[in-house]
Amino acid sequence: MTEDNKLRHFLTLMDFSSIELKNMTDRAIVLKKMQKNGDIYEPLKNRMLGMIFEKSSTRTRVSFETGMLQFGGGALFLSPRDTQLGRGEPIEDSARVLSQMVDTIMIRTFEHEKLEKFARYSSVPVINALTDRYHPCQLLADMQCYQEHRGSIEGKTVTWIGDGNNMCHSYINAARQWGFKLNIACPEGYDPEQSIFAEAGDQVEIIRDPMAAATDSDLVVTDVWTSMGQEEEQTRREVAFDGFIVDDKLMAQADKEALFMHCLPAHRGEEVSASVIDGKQSVVWDEAGNRLHAQKALLEFLMGGFINE
Repeated sequence: MTEDNKLRHFLTLMDFSSIELKNMTDRAIVLKKMQKNGDIYEPLKNRMLGMIFEKSSTRTRVSFETGMLQFGGGALFLSPRDTQLGRGEPIEDSARVLSQMVDTIMIRTFEHEKLEKFARYSSVPVINALTDRYHPCQLLADMQCYQEHRGSIEGKTVTWIGDGNNMCHSYINAARQWGFKLNIACPEGYDPEQSIFAEAGDQVEIIRDPMAAATDSDLVVTDVWTSMGQEEEQTRREVAFDGFIVDDKLMAQADKEALFMHCLPAHRGEEVSASVIDGKQSVVWDEAGNRLHAQKALLEFLMGGFINE
């Protein structure tokens, strides 16, 4: 639990205050330095994280498992093939049972509503490790990465190139919480959800021309055109997203000190050129590595291992 002993979930970035999120970023940077220095720090000794995966992952599983191990705790991988969730047990029943056996539950699934329902019946914190609507853990890593390389992101301009998907939705929420301007370049028919977009007011703007959207931007971000579960749309999406590649020409429109990020996995030659993702402005490897440290700060906060004054 957090310091006020109130059950907190992390389903979207809006579940925490702006101050809490910024403090968490600062804490993640400290934890990263401690880990690099070889410091032994085990605030979650004998604590257990239950990890429910209905969508596969590399970075999510490795970062959460490693983080819990470094903190002195453990992590339990649960897939639909290995549990009653895959055989039709009601979500509320699984939530009630699992939350009596583990200290926090991480879920990576398709429908965001399924995550919300699980959280309603859980007696321990629930973490959104990705749904079709949001990917808040990735944004914790991204915001940490920008701060490490360029300082505060407040007042900066970020450009999102591509689908108005779960990552785009989380960037919209991040614009609200960290105070930056977000330009969204997406083709018609692939806009973010209107309700999520509208809540950000004038901090977000849809600009159809990717080159115009990237002009003077401090950070350019993209994602694959076709996400898990959309494979049958691959050909149609390739046509719709023609011209939305982040290449050297587009990056030249951004500020000369602009960074490039991608949540990975990436398709070189599709949404991003090899010259950009492997180039000097790319920080995708630091960004990916920060999933470990940002999520350790999140776990520490949710399970009461660290009290931020």
